[in-house]
Amino acid sequence: MSELIQTYGPAFLDGFKVTILSSVLALLFSLIIGTLMAIFQLSHNKWIRGLAKAYVEFFRNIPLLIIVMFFYVVLPLYWISFDGFQAGTIGLTIYTSAFIAETVRSGIQTVPKGQMEAGLSSGFTYSETMRYIVLPQAFKIVIPPLGNQFINLVKNSSILAIVAGLDIMYQGDLIASETFNTFDTYIIVGLFYLIITLPLSYLMVYLEKKWAVRS
Repeated sequence: MSELIQTYGPAFLDGFKVTILSSVLALLFSLIIGTLMAIFQLSHNKWIRGLAKAYVEFFRNIPLLIIVMFFYVVLPLYWISFDGFQAGTIGLTIYTSAFIAETVRSGIQTVPKGQMEAGLSSGFTYSETMRYIVLPQAFKIVIPPLGNQFINLVKNSSILAIVAGLDIMYQGDLIASETFNTFDTYIIVGLFYLIITLPLSYLMVYLEKKWAVRS
């Protein structure tokens, strides 16, 4: 294994950097989109509510690979082309945002309705009340399931390997095909994923305990 690391270390690191970049971008945008979809699902406007629910149900119930292949193979036939990294990251963002939307929505609904009423009666607009009063409480409630979604996002980023996204899994596939040392190669790839997911898991536990004490 040490010889493998010494020879292919730069390739592993290049793939690791791509995995981190894709995961961070997808995490950021899926959190934004998912939060908006959660709020839209609770809208009093039936059209906004219906469209948001359709978005969430559609993307939660189709495979991630189909979304990625749509951007990588189908869309370029009719409109614009995406490379493997772009298609994989966009697909990962859309897919994860649907799950985050449901998680955040459940958190918002857990916050007592009196919080919203108190904010509105204090002169805040609906959006200000949601932003400054309801959402902070909702996020504290849903830290554990959100953490699971973030960890799943990192693991799902391996989908980039299928569309030549140059991530750590893609590099591992290339190295395994060159060396025929599949066991050691994928052990190393797995360790790189753990480097991301384990600290993320501990961070979520820390935040959950910290906010629980404050509450």
